[in-house]
Order: sequence, then structure tokens, then C-alpha cells
Amino acid sequence: MEKKFYTLLVYSENIAGILNQITAVFTRRQVNIESLNVSASSIKGIHKYTITAWSDPDQIVKITKQIEKKIDVVKADYYTDDEVFIHEVGLYKISTPKLMENPEISRTIRWNDARMMEVNPTYTTVQLAGVTEDITSLFEKLNEFGCLLQYSRSGRIAVTRSMEEPISEYLHQQERIDNGKA
Repeated sequence: MEKKFYTLLVYSENIAGILNQITAVFTRRQVNIESLNVSASSIKGIHKYTITAWSDPDQIVKITKQIEKKIDVVKADYYTDDEVFIHEVGLYKISTPKLMENPEISRTIRWNDARMMEVNPTYTTVQLAGVTEDITSLFEKLNEFGCLLQYSRSGRIAVTRSMEEPISEYLHQQERIDNGKA
């Protein structure tokens, strides 16, 4: 079966050890996590995990169901790229002397809508926010100039294209059940 790139959005209580439980599901199924980002969600006390991985459709369904069975996980869903808005950040540390001697480097940074965060005599820090392809494209261009000292890319962050955060409806349903109105 053909593998596709999926983004999983997992919501859980902020409990120590839950990240290990979630990643163990991927490990048991021999699926490599491409990126992982964890942060507080828009709902107090709930954390959001954005996980990307290559998988086939049957396997991603099983992974999502297994994650959702974890006691501290509130909700888990998977999405393809056309179902979510995605963003990443790339940080590039480049040689200031090379930047000063080659104006093409500066032009490339501007053409890619990146911005210089810090410039000192030794290095210049550049930031680019965008989709994965933009981040890696600028990396390749700067690497070709031979000016790159360090590079780091964040994990993906994502929101669904739906009007409401998926967990909101789930929490409303749970509240109705808890209040005996289901």
C-alpha cells in the first residue's frame, strides 16, 4: 500500500509521561516520526501534539485509535496536508564575512522573504517562517553559497481548515454527557 504524509493532532492533559506513551505507539508499529511539536492548546489544561509521519491509510487509522485509547489523551485525529494549514520556522546562522563579500546571499535572503534577526562581525542569524519546502529551499541555496554555519528547522505546527478546533466539539459532547443531557 502506498504511504502518504500525515499530520496527527493529539490533545491530552498535561501529564508527565504521556509523550512517551504516544511515541511508543509509533515505535511499536515501526513508523518513524518526521516532526513533533508539543505546546499548550487553546483550551486551558490541554496540550496539543502535532506529529508528522509517513504511513499507509490503514496503519495511520490504527495508530490514531491506539493513541486515543491512552487514558490521558482526550482526542486524536489525523489529516492530510490539504486538510490543515501548516507552518514551520527555519533558523540559519551564516558567516557575516561571506555575507558581506557576496551580495547574492543578501538578495537570496530577501527574495525568500526571510529576515535577519541578528548581525554581528562573526555571524548573521536569519529566520524564515513558511512551509517545509520554502524552509529547505533556502537551506539548499545558502548551503550552495558555502556561508552556512548552522541550521535548525522547527517541527510543524498545524490548525485544521474546519471552523472549530476538533477538540472543542468533543469537549462539548463530554460536558453534555457529564451533565446527563446526552
